[in-house]
Amino acid sequence: MLNIEDSVVAMTETKTGTETKIGSKRGIISSVLILISIGLLIAIYYSPVWWVALTAPNYPEEAFPDGVRINFHMNGVFNGCKKINKAELEESEALDCVHEMDTINHYVGMYPIAAGGVIERAFSPFLMALLVVMLLGFMCTNRKRRLAIVSIGFSAVAVWMAMTWYGKDGLAYQNAGYIHALVTSMDQDTEKEGASVALADVRKAGTKSLKRLKDSLAGKKVDDETGSEKSTDVAESSSKPAATSDKEDGIAHLRSIFDVDQAKRPKNEQQKWDGSLRQMMSWHYQKNLGRYFNNQAEIKPMVKTMGMVADIVFFGIIGAMLLLIFGVWKNIKPLYWLMILVPMALPLFFVIEYSAWLYWYGHTLNQMGAFTVKPFMPTVLGQGKVAQFTTHSYPAIGFYLMLIMSVFLALAALIRRKQLRN
Repeated sequence: MLNIEDSVVAMTETKTGTETKIGSKRGIISSVLILISIGLLIAIYYSPVWWVALTAPNYPEEAFPDGVRINFHMNGVFNGCKKINKAELEESEALDCVHEMDTINHYVGMYPIAAGGVIERAFSPFLMALLVVMLLGFMCTNRKRRLAIVSIGFSAVAVWMAMTWYGKDGLAYQNAGYIHALVTSMDQDTEKEGASVALADVRKAGTKSLKRLKDSLAGKKVDDETGSEKSTDVAESSSKPAATSDKEDGIAHLRSIFDVDQAKRPKNEQQKWDGSLRQMMSWHYQKNLGRYFNNQAEIKPMVKTMGMVADIVFFGIIGAMLLLIFGVWKNIKPLYWLMILVPMALPLFFVIEYSAWLYWYGHTLNQMGAFTVKPFMPTVLGQGKVAQFTTHSYPAIGFYLMLIMSVFLALAALIRRKQLRN
């Protein structure tokens, strides 16, 4: 009888040991899949996610092999046209097809491309960081460690987001691609009075801003109002001024245009530059809405609404992070699974968001357009036809990376589910 009991105990211990090994292997596989997904998430942010092109007889293939093409990234819309180097045609630089498409679209009353997705692009780095912290939290099986990961991670994201959104000179904490997209859209000349600032004024203000920036980087104290040097208590050992990055130059350029634009406004509407992301987003949105159709009676309510929605999004992200921290603390299972289901659904979120903005463009046509057309839904996927133009809209490499990431996360979730059940 004892021998039988000993045998049963031994078999049970062996089975338990085997299950533990299997569970450990599953945990490793799940963690590896999540780490790969985090790497893909970072690659997605720096890759084009979708592209759109216009082709027409007046845009011959020899000069426009891909048509008038633009690339949608998480942080902005960028030029998709390439420089042509042929015997019969040679370009010193690639055509700015973002500007070209804006020019085409405005004839039917469509707003510039930069007027769409302004909140999504502004908050994109914080949202991507949020997803990374969620995946790291899901990957950790120990509840106390998971609580530490999400608490520290979400706190860092919240501080970074607050400094950027509301803080003075918060644009310095944004990514260079976002700044580049803002500068590119502001440099587009529409040849309409009031739609762009005078070049001489921009150069004058830009020179002043760049001097102030270089003096500051060199260690000199500079008066913010006059740009004059207050003191020269700087080590004389450094004879060369500090080099500025493209992002710093871009911010200085935006500030110069901002200052000139504010000087042209009535005194009661002028703003003092604070360099926050919130100020830049609202001002940049207003300038783009008025680039072709400068009707401030229509534009100001739109800008006010967009600013209010952006503030709601800011506090909504903070609330979501607090909810997830609470869920980990109280070990609430649905919130735990939410940490992987949300990143997994990123391709779906993108398509919904992209489709919604296309609907807005096609159904928010300004009456000041040269041609009157009925509201329409631009093509989301595939080819469409608008007047003599053929539209092309297809996923780019970033979207395919999203799909691969979703598959990896689905496998990781299934493995983790089996692991927890056992």
